[in-house]
Amino acid sequence: MTAAEGASVPRPPSDVHLPFFVYGTLLPGEPNHDLFLRGRTAAETPAVLPRALLYDGPGYPYAIEGHGRVQGALITAAPGVHQELLGLLDDLEEFLGPGHPRNLYERVARDVELPAGPPAGLPAGPSTGLPAGPSTGLPVAERSPDTADLRRDAPGTTARAWVYLAAAAVTRSLRTGGVLIPGGSWLAARPGGGP
Repeated sequence: MTAAEGASVPRPPSDVHLPFFVYGTLLPGEPNHDLFLRGRTAAETPAVLPRALLYDGPGYPYAIEGHGRVQGALITAAPGVHQELLGLLDDLEEFLGPGHPRNLYERVARDVELPAGPPAGLPAGPSTGLPAGPSTGLPVAERSPDTADLRRDAPGTTARAWVYLAAAAVTRSLRTGGVLIPGGSWLAARPGGGP
């Protein structure tokens, strides 16, 4: 898809400044993190997407609705760049609008869990750029109205986030012939990845 193709398609409402849940090539240390997120984030926190399954794709994963958990990170945009980041990620994920027939992914708002420690397959610390604990590191003044009263320092806290799930046609294909990633961790499933 080219930028010109995406520009002519109306986008869904994007005035809600939610953080993003990422689970594949946008994770810290992965190639798309450096290309799209470096310098545009205020916080990167280990997180889990409940009620979802992770499938292997051609070089990147797909999350779909299901009875499992997907390991990833909650990415909070730096002040002033949320709209830019939203547009970049919509283009990367080939999201043209809700239900568009050419979508590769759908962008949906979902609750994600912020565990007490890093989930399996997503190490914390300097090597990944993720903080060791569940705190976002965002001062209260920089939190959006959607998350201002959220206690992010408590184990088991949930946060609302934008998540890119496989579009309907992709989901049907994955359910019939896709390769499920056991444990829901893209990093642990890759050759040489995980403990």
